[in-house]
Amino acid sequence: MAEADQRPARSARGLLALGIAGILLIAIGPWVFDTYLLNILIKSFFFAIAAITVDVLWGYTGYLTFGQSAFFGIGAYAAGLAFTHGGFSASTVFLAIGAAVLVTAAVAALVGWLSFYRGASPFFATVISLVLPIVLTQLLLSGGEWTGSSSGLTGYQTFDLSLEAWYWVSGAALVVAALLAWKVVRSDAGRVLAAIRDNESRCSYLGIDASLVKIALLVATAVIAGLAGFGYGSFSGVVAPELTGFVFGTELIIWVALGGRGTLWGPLIGAVLINVATAYLSGSMPFAWQLILGVAFVLVIVLFPQGLVPLLLKPLGLGRQPARVLALVERPVRASTADAGKPALAMRGLTKSFGSLKVLQGIDLEAHAGQLVGLIGPNGAGKTTLMRCMSDGADRSAGTVELCGNDIGLLPPNACVRFGLGRKFQNANVFESLTVAECLRIAGTILESPSLLRNDSALRLPPYALDVVRTTGLDRKLNVVARDLSHGEQQALELAMVLALEPRIVLLDEPTAGLTKTERTQIGKVLSSLAHRYRLCCLLVEHDLDFVEEIATRIVVLHQGTIVMQGSFQEVVNSDLVKTIYAGSAHAAKEAA
Repeated sequence: MAEADQRPARSARGLLALGIAGILLIAIGPWVFDTYLLNILIKSFFFAIAAITVDVLWGYTGYLTFGQSAFFGIGAYAAGLAFTHGGFSASTVFLAIGAAVLVTAAVAALVGWLSFYRGASPFFATVISLVLPIVLTQLLLSGGEWTGSSSGLTGYQTFDLSLEAWYWVSGAALVVAALLAWKVVRSDAGRVLAAIRDNESRCSYLGIDASLVKIALLVATAVIAGLAGFGYGSFSGVVAPELTGFVFGTELIIWVALGGRGTLWGPLIGAVLINVATAYLSGSMPFAWQLILGVAFVLVIVLFPQGLVPLLLKPLGLGRQPARVLALVERPVRASTADAGKPALAMRGLTKSFGSLKVLQGIDLEAHAGQLVGLIGPNGAGKTTLMRCMSDGADRSAGTVELCGNDIGLLPPNACVRFGLGRKFQNANVFESLTVAECLRIAGTILESPSLLRNDSALRLPPYALDVVRTTGLDRKLNVVARDLSHGEQQALELAMVLALEPRIVLLDEPTAGLTKTERTQIGKVLSSLAHRYRLCCLLVEHDLDFVEEIATRIVVLHQGTIVMQGSFQEVVNSDLVKTIYAGSAHAAKEAA
């Protein structure tokens, strides 16, 4: 235990030592390195900034992109075009910087919109990022004398700085970019990126517009890559189409993978070391060196997916997140804006079809605040499909759904959540790489905007979410990673995350599946209090009728996509119709077996 307690301290000391060593190397470099190595390092520093942006997108957000080379090249060409055709002056410098920022931002916004519009797959986004550098390279090749075509632009006047000054400028830019990225990804807002990487669907059901977050992040990283490209073009005095190309984009990915995806300092070190090694070895073994890099990339992906730099620096304890001391604080529940006289949930004529197959037919259902409605029926009755139609406007084929008086229309889940909806899935749906505290904090994102640069020491939750956390013992495991929790604890964590939204309507799909008897009793008390004490509207899908009997205020029976009966528990279970339905279902299952 003492050893575990010392690990975060060793990690912090190791990271601090590594940072100090890097800054010291930048400070004394001109007196240590020769002219050739200084040239290589200056270019490597600018490349490393671009590699950091790839790591933020790929390592932390899960977006594999080949397109950062295009933004780097736009920045480099902004310098080359401005200084070639406008001469070097203060006005052209500002023009070039403005173009590097605005053009990259505009292109990134367009690419982001094309890549992350609703329904687009991650593979489609990666393909778009692959096409971007190819298209941009062809535009530059077709630019004739204005862009220099395949020869690029050379010999233009640029900043009159010594080699030593450029070394310090590029080094300082790299340090600033690295520190900014490190601060952001470890902030409360930065953990949202990891949440999107882990489970974008759950983010949507927490009210987070993952597409908008990724577009904003792509624009921000594109601007940083563009400014790095501007620095490169200003230093080298040479720009060529290769800077925007697919090959350079692939090299950035290789540097990140070899260095250590999702670490920031791994890609930084990897980009610098690989560029230095390439400069010295590519001349003597041009073909063999590329083969070595390719083989190393494949081996690292297969054998060491965490990258080489984290493996080599593991003795320093780098990469471990320090345990944080958090205070659990009760957050007052917001006053409901829903009309008390109207139902919290109303469905009229709801239909769901898959071609000619009708899964749901003409569902009419209402539920009010303070009710816990048990939705029962045999397997295949359409219970989970009905929940999907309530929480995603595009999922139903016909009919209307109103949440707290708001017609959801064709709105996506993240918009439905803002109408007061919370949904718990049948299988625990959490963020596996994040801690319990991080999962709960992200769940409250739409209520408390997280900071981009700091971590809050208090974890504020509404009273019913606190009840779940304390009842199930999660308050003693706030720094435990979600994947290390037991099945029951993960189920409780997901329920607490849903309740952290302060929903008015809670959809619960078999919340006791796989739980022990003790855990079922605990969750049953919490669910009962949601309706009776806190006046939430709860819709519960559950096969355990004994459990339903204990907590439900009303039972709705679904069979073959239609509601066949509603009433009290005793009325339903004693009904000949329900007995026939379940007997028929059991007979069908026996025949299938």
